[in-house]
Amino acid sequence: MSGSENTKSPGGSLDHLGIAVRSIDRALIFYEQQLGLHVSLRETVLREKVHVAMLPLEGSRIELLEPAEADSPIGKFLEKRGEGLHHVAIKVPDLPAAVERLRASGARLLNDPRPGAGGHLYVFVHPASTGGVLLELIQE
Repeated sequence: MSGSENTKSPGGSLDHLGIAVRSIDRALIFYEQQLGLHVSLRETVLREKVHVAMLPLEGSRIELLEPAEADSPIGKFLEKRGEGLHHVAIKVPDLPAAVERLRASGARLLNDPRPGAGGHLYVFVHPASTGGVLLELIQE
């Protein structure tokens, strides 16, 4: 099988890359005008205190994340690290089983599965357990 063939991993697939920005409207100037991407979903996730804009790519998405409040997780991230990659999100076929495996292995989870943008169930895995990247697992 060549590397260019489209195959699905049994462990999941890339859902999106989350990018922290100070202003979604400013960031959209680049993504829409320079790359020709268009917003498919824009919402505020009150629990996370974040404004979200989803930009579809073939088979994946870019998620722009703007703090709704300064003390939100994204606001704190921007204060500490500035704009940039916030997390990598992977769709998994069985989120409860993935969470159980992670807990059994001692991985550090940041939350219990709960609904997020677009209503999907998700859980975050701390960068200390993933080689330095905040990982979001999403129910497929």
